[in-house]
Formats: sequence, structure tokens, C-alpha cells
Amino acid sequence: MVKLESLKKSDQFRKTLKEKKIHTDYFSIFAAKNFFKPKVKGNLLISFIMKKKIGNAVKRNKIRRKLKAIVQKLLKKKGAINKDYTYIVFGKSNTYKQKQDVLLPLMEKSFSKLKK
Repeated sequence: MVKLESLKKSDQFRKTLKEKKIHTDYFSIFAAKNFFKPKVKGNLLISFIMKKKIGNAVKRNKIRRKLKAIVQKLLKKKGAINKDYTYIVFGKSNTYKQKQDVLLPLMEKSFSKLKK
């Protein structure tokens, strides 16, 4: 099973934010070719970020958990997410009220656009 590994240093975030990006009503995804090696070779470098404006910690954590669960589902589908990239996912407040069934195809479509 592929584990999700978070970015740690600010320069990793800066480099990733300068590369490819996709925006939807529910999230924004930034991607960059792996410039940094994950600790374990099969891991996916991905960070989930929420702005403090979104709401209280409970709401932000729920959005983060929802997005992480969707990424875990997509990792089980072969070729849905390219592991040669580093990703940053910004959650938006609309995600809180939306069901995973609606968000899953949107995120899959976004990751496929980033492959091109």
C-alpha cells in the first residue's frame, strides 16, 4: 500500500507552488516533478492545506480527512495519480458540505489533467 508523505520544509512548498496548478470550486491542486525523494521509495509526496479563514479546527480537519480519503481511493486505481510528482492540495470551504461521491470524479479528473 502506498503511504502519503507530507512536505516538511518551506522551500519544498515554494517550489511546488510555482509549477502546474488546477483550481475547482472544492479544492486547488499544485504539482511539481519530484525534486525531493520520499523517505520510502513507494510513498506519495502530498500535503493537504486549509486556510484559517475556512472555519474552526473541526471544520478544517473534516475537509482535510475527506480529501485524504479521496486520494487514498484514487491511489488504489491504477494510474489515477502519478507518483513521480509532489502535490499540494488546498481545501476550500465548499468541500465541507459536499459528499465524497461528487468530489471523487472531480479530483480524478484534476489529477489526470495534471499528468498532461
